Amino acid sequence: MNLNEYDHIIVAFSGGKDSTACFLHLLERGVDNSKIELWHHLIDGAPGSEPFMDWPITEDYCREFAKEFEVPIYFSWRDGGFLKEMLRDDDSTGKVFWENPDGTVESSGGNGPKGTRRKFPQVSADLRVRWCSAYLKIDVMSAAINNQERFKGKKTLVVTGERALESKSRSRYQDFEDHRCNGKIRTVHHWRPILYWDEVEVWRIIEEHDVLVHPAYQFGWSRLSCITCIFGNADQWASAANLYPDMVQKIADYEEEFGITIKRNKSVKDLVREGEVYNSPLLGHGFDVGIPDSEIVSEMEVNTIRNSKTASPSQWKLPIGAYGASDGPS
Repeated sequence: MNLNEYDHIIVAFSGGKDSTACFLHLLERGVDNSKIELWHHLIDGAPGSEPFMDWPITEDYCREFAKEFEVPIYFSWRDGGFLKEMLRDDDSTGKVFWENPDGTVESSGGNGPKGTRRKFPQVSADLRVRWCSAYLKIDVMSAAINNQERFKGKKTLVVTGERALESKSRSRYQDFEDHRCNGKIRTVHHWRPILYWDEVEVWRIIEEHDVLVHPAYQFGWSRLSCITCIFGNADQWASAANLYPDMVQKIADYEEEFGITIKRNKSVKDLVREGEVYNSPLLGHGFDVGIPDSEIVSEMEVNTIRNSKTASPSQWKLPIGAYGASDGPS
């Protein structure tokens, strides 16, 4: 593939290991930083919103990562985020907002057909019921691409980090195809550069570039999604309740209000009771989860991002969450 033929290369950047590996792979392929931009979809709404589902520290981590590697990062979100969409009652889906390179924020949508959800996304490969991926990520990116003049008449590559070994469904993905935004007025292709990688290769490239990964992996999580991801297993829910008990309690309360649990046969409270808190020195040992998120970020050293920026020799270590149960999308 000739990456030099693209005017823009967009990396869908969650802050997790796979999207990090995609970005580093681009650097190893010799792509100039000036062509790369990181896009992060804020699950809970506008920057600085109160967290409901997502890790409170992810936004800061992504900002610091982009700063360290000297690439721009643009945030996008659905108005009101996860919570507003979940509570939608005879109302339209909220507008999509995105940041532009000049610092302005634009929006589109918000006037679609009215509908009602009043329940959490369900654990399924079907995006009609697992609506969080579609409404808060996929559709948000498409709206941001389709409504920016800078992509018209240009050639754009969207890079995402799915891997075939993650699920049977993902094993059927194509590594290169036209993006859903591709058309006569803009050329947009979709590349999954690590589709056929195993997890060993992902951690190898991260270690070679001496990247300090998102704190979730140091807490014991094996993948980065929402801290209260609907796919989470019992240990993840128990660990989430240890870190952010108020967030988990809110979700449990909504399950009871809706009369529908996230898992078909178990409530969040059941999962918390059954799970074991991850064996991390940062969990269950006096870690103060009440301190401001910016201080958590500093304490976890994510403001450094790469150990190589410090004066001492590299101290990179495989996080305890590596190679754990993924419990991710079907």
